[in-house]
Amino acid sequence: MRRVLLVLSGLITMVTALLVGPAPHAAAASCPDVEVIFARGTAEDGAPMGLTGTSFVTAVRSQLPGKSVVGYPVDYPASANFNNRMAIINSVLDGVRDSQSRITALARNCPNTDIVVGGYSQGAVVASYTLSSGIELEPRYQQYTSQVPKPLPTAVAPKIKAAVLFAPPSDRWIQDIGAPSIAVGPQYRGRTTSYCIAGDVVCDGAPVQQPNALHVLYSVNGDTLDAARYVAARV
Repeated sequence: MRRVLLVLSGLITMVTALLVGPAPHAAAASCPDVEVIFARGTAEDGAPMGLTGTSFVTAVRSQLPGKSVVGYPVDYPASANFNNRMAIINSVLDGVRDSQSRITALARNCPNTDIVVGGYSQGAVVASYTLSSGIELEPRYQQYTSQVPKPLPTAVAPKIKAAVLFAPPSDRWIQDIGAPSIAVGPQYRGRTTSYCIAGDVVCDGAPVQQPNALHVLYSVNGDTLDAARYVAARV
């Protein structure tokens, strides 16, 4: 299975490079019309945006001719060290803090910029917690409560026009690993869409296990273009 994933990953890297070109850079000094804040998946190729994020931002740009669209890659480790639970927790928390910091800075400095939040796999967890109305820890983790990021300020909510989650871990997956629910806050639910390829064990409700080959196809199966159309209808 590892060999299959490596082959698929290499193939996707080549196809994505041909189809979408180089990864978009973070916003320049001037304020763009739209900024996509995207968190890549666990150890995903194509850092810092990841293959899925690169494909998505390029697709959004294609659906908004005449508008400036930039991508902001969330600065976080996207750790694959699943033998160290604290490493994974800290990875996700780093992503949430950076995402929220970027959102609040944009809302303050670029009031006319429409914000889109997105993520793939572990990055979808980051995006969901970023937009959460409150992350609730299990009793056994209460000693970490002080480290949990607060919800975004209410004033920034109207600036966030859409949220897109690719392969967000299912409720079953999240429960099996003892993590808090990844539901976005109620003010964002009408602006959020998610994608799960049938049979992708990370997001389809299967018990926790190693991701399968379907989990790495989101950058090339058409979902990023469909998600871009979703965004274009809301900015």
